[in-house]
Parts: sequence; C-alpha cells; structure tokens
Amino acid sequence: MKFLRNLLASLLALILFSLGILFLIGSIVNSEQLTEVKENSVLHLKFTKPVTEREMENPFEEFGFAPGPSSSIGLQELREALDHAATDDKIKGVLLDMDGFMAGMASLEEVRMMLAEFKSSGKFVKAYAENYGEGGYYLASVADEVMLHPEGSLEFNGLSANILFLKGMFDKVGIEPQIFRVGDFKSAVEPFIREDMSEENELQMKQLLASLNNHMLSSVAESRNLSPDRVRTMNDSMLVHNPQDALAMGLVDKLAYSDEVRTRLTETLGVEKLNLVSYSDYQNSYATFGTGKSRIGVVIASGDIVGGPGNWDVIGSDQFVKTIRELRENDAIKAVVLRVNSPGGSYLASDAIWREVKLTAEVKPVIASMSDYAASGGYYIAMACDTIVAQPNTITGSIGIFSILFNIQELMNDKLGLTVDGVSTGVYSDLYTSDRPVTPNERAIIQSEVNKNYDTFIRKAAEGRGMSEEAIRAIASGRVWTGEQALQNGLVDILGDFNTAVTLAAEKAGVADDYRLRFYPPQKTFFEILMGTEDAQAEVMQKELGALYPVVRELKKMETLTGVQARLPYKIEIH
Repeated sequence: MKFLRNLLASLLALILFSLGILFLIGSIVNSEQLTEVKENSVLHLKFTKPVTEREMENPFEEFGFAPGPSSSIGLQELREALDHAATDDKIKGVLLDMDGFMAGMASLEEVRMMLAEFKSSGKFVKAYAENYGEGGYYLASVADEVMLHPEGSLEFNGLSANILFLKGMFDKVGIEPQIFRVGDFKSAVEPFIREDMSEENELQMKQLLASLNNHMLSSVAESRNLSPDRVRTMNDSMLVHNPQDALAMGLVDKLAYSDEVRTRLTETLGVEKLNLVSYSDYQNSYATFGTGKSRIGVVIASGDIVGGPGNWDVIGSDQFVKTIRELRENDAIKAVVLRVNSPGGSYLASDAIWREVKLTAEVKPVIASMSDYAASGGYYIAMACDTIVAQPNTITGSIGIFSILFNIQELMNDKLGLTVDGVSTGVYSDLYTSDRPVTPNERAIIQSEVNKNYDTFIRKAAEGRGMSEEAIRAIASGRVWTGEQALQNGLVDILGDFNTAVTLAAEKAGVADDYRLRFYPPQKTFFEILMGTEDAQAEVMQKELGALYPVVRELKKMETLTGVQARLPYKIEIH
C-alpha cells in the first residue's frame, strides 16, 4: 500500500513537472510575440480574480483544478497596464466588469485612483455588472458611466464586521488560554478569552467602520455628483432594493443587458464592430523594460511577519533583513520604497526588520507606502521610514503587544486521560510548559517581558515619528486607526497611493526626472511556489470544510503564536 502511494505521488509530481515545462515553453514563445492591439480598442478589465500586491497566474485553473496559489491581479502590474493604456492611441477607453470583485480596502482605493488618473488622459471609463457588491460599486462609481443588469442587484447598505470567538469551544475541550498583553485596545486575544467584544474593542470597531464608510460615501457623492446627505440617507436606510431604485436615485446611469453594453460602446466609439482587449492580452502588447539610469528599490512586504526565511505569502525576517541590507549597500539604488501590507506578527522578527529599515534611512531616502494593512508589527517595520504614506482607508496603528500560553492540562488529564511528569534543575526550568497553569511568579515574569517589549515599541515609535513617548502612549494601547485618523494623530505623514510614495522617494533622492523601479524580493514563479508551499493544502482544506474553514484556520494560526506578538486581531474586506 505504501509502495502504491509513493508510486502515485511520483507520477503526480512527474505530470506536474511535465506540465510546468510545457507552460514554461509556451510562456517563452508567447513573450516573444507581442499581441497586436487594433485601432479603436477598449481595454476590458474583468475583476474575477482577487487584487493582490503582486500578480500570480495559476495555469491549472483553466483545467478546472488549481493546486497551489490562486490567480490574482497584481496592483503593480495593473498600474503599469493602465499607465500604458493612457498613452496608447489604439486604446480609447476602459470597460470595468465588476462581478465578483475582491480586494482589500486600500487596494480598492488604489485601483480607484488609477482609474481616476486614467480618466484624466481624456479617455472614458465605463462600468458594468450583473451584481454590484459594496466594494465593487465603490470602485465602479469613479466611471463616467455606470451600468447595471435590469434584473441584477446593487448592495449599498453600509459596512459591518464580525469576529469569530473561540472561548466556548476552549471551555468544552479543556483548553485555557493564558494571556499576557499591554493595551486596553489590544483585542487580538479576545477571541480566545471572550464570547463577545469588549467595550473598548466595540468602540474602536464602530469608529473604524464609521471612518471607512464616511470616506466611501463622500467619494461616491463626489463621483456621482450627488448630495452627500442624500447618499448617506440611501446608505443608512438601505433605500436601494432593486436596479430600478439604483437608477432612480442616481447611483447608476443605465440598466442594460450585456449586449446593450456592447452596443453602447460601439456608439460611443462610432464603429461598427467592438474590439475588446483582455487585461492579459494587453499586458502582452508592450515591452516593460525601464529606461531610467537611477534605480529606486521597491520592497514588497506582504503577509504575516515571521522569523526565519519565510515564504511567498509571509514576511520572513531573514529574507527581508538581507534584502534591505543589500539595497542599503548598493550605490545604484538611490532610494527605497517599503510597500507594507501586513497585519503584523512576530515582535522579534518585526524588530529585526525595523533595524535594517532604520539603518537604511540613515544613508538614503526610505518611504513607506501602506496598503490594506500596516498594523502592529506592520506599523513597527514602517515607523523608521523618512515619510509614511497611507491610503485614507488603510488599517494601521495597533501599537501593542501580547503573548499567549495555552494550558491544556484539563484536556490531557480529564478528557484524554493523559498525564505528564518530569524533573527540572531550577524553579523556572519548565516556565513555558503547556501541561499546567502558570504560577503567579511565572505570570509576573512573562508579563514583565511583555511590558518591556511594549515600552520599546513606544520608544521607537516616538523616535521614528518625532513625538514624545507620552503622545504615542495616548494613541497606542493597541488602538487601530484608519489612514485618515492616523494622519490626524501623527502616525502617518501623507495620504496617497503607491505613486505618491515613489514620486516622493525620487524627489528626495534627486532623481525625479530619471529613474526606474526594481522590485524586491524577486517574484517567484507559480511552479517555484507550488513546489515549496503548503498553500495547495490550504486550498483543498477550504473547499472541503466550507463554512467550517474559518474555525480551522484560526486554530491553525494558534501554532504561529509563539513568543511575543505584535499582530492585528482581524482583517476587514469589502465585497
């Protein structure tokens, strides 16, 4: 039986390797043959894939099965395509297909700003969907014309957030989370010890969602030329129940079937036949080689922060320390942009990366560009930068520390009938054991260490932001802020997108008229990731477990909560 399993595994590996070679050959051939774009073409952007920091293409998805990471649309690649389309005489406009749009909140804002910039070239942007989610409509509202299927839907009823609490399950199975934290708002541990939100967490969540929603509503009102009060009333009271309501209230311009959208585009262009160019085809229509002599290094820090080498979807301190150090020592790199999209993670790993950022900022400009999240450890690695740029709806702050030690004595003794016995050389030799509760003295020792780390976090934040420690403590305590709120309290310097950060870096380095971007760490290919990640297992698990997957995911995350953590307790996405 074991021989058969090994044989099947070997055959599967051989098949995947063979397919990989075929796809590699195909991609090389295709890369040498640029797509020809016809006159009077429209760039067709279908957001059926999630928007991420860096693009990923999973070739197996075309065959109905997809081991490894899912395909995605990369922010940097999309920006490049839209910038090129804005000056391409053959591209007359963009058609947004908004069904199934998925992105983080700041990523959503980033794409919206790209489209607004594209419109400034004098070309049109039109949007269509059978069903608009809240985020999809927010993006579509920047278009010159918004169209909706006559029998479709448009969700416009505000934001909500839900947190999964695990305490009841822990009580049933006999697991006691022993918590060590600093900060009334450091709510990352609440799912382990509570069955509902604390007053502090409920307060910050309400204020956070209100800030995010206010920004969305004001932007929609401006783009649609509607009264802000009227837009708020529509949203608060959920006045849009069907497509006809959306049309009557000015949220969309036209109710149309897909064939009518095509007819509308041919009329706009004054042509008989519509030429739609897909995003992937258009990417293959132009060369992407930079021409500037000076280089700006862009470090993409996306995912949880962990110690060690890391992986494609996490920020490994070993790799990022090495990368940032090399950029500091490379005289050809005139400035660095640290692109952060992280809810945090290991305190020690965050501190190691912070050190390299600080040393680099002493010899050349280092600008932080915050994406969806730059919170807790994510803020830690950014706070030594010369300037911090955030989106209005970036989730940041969360300056706080926690540690968890799980006591599984009841589970082992009473539920499973397992016992543990042993010897040690000192009173505290088994300090971090999980087979008994901590003693009062042990609790004091661990809490003292957490307090020390928190004080260090405060001191370094004050140093990086040029503020007093008292001022930082007043806005810290684990409190989460939006980018708009963070600008007001001094945690960030400027509201803007990735281009804002790049432009600022070039200006500070004195190379504003002659530079090109180099991205780090080097992007791995799909097959490199597939052969070295557990992501394929996670994809299968999610499909098999369905609605239970969030519970299993949270339990699996517990495995990474070793040592002191600087981590955001949740993620917020608009669908």
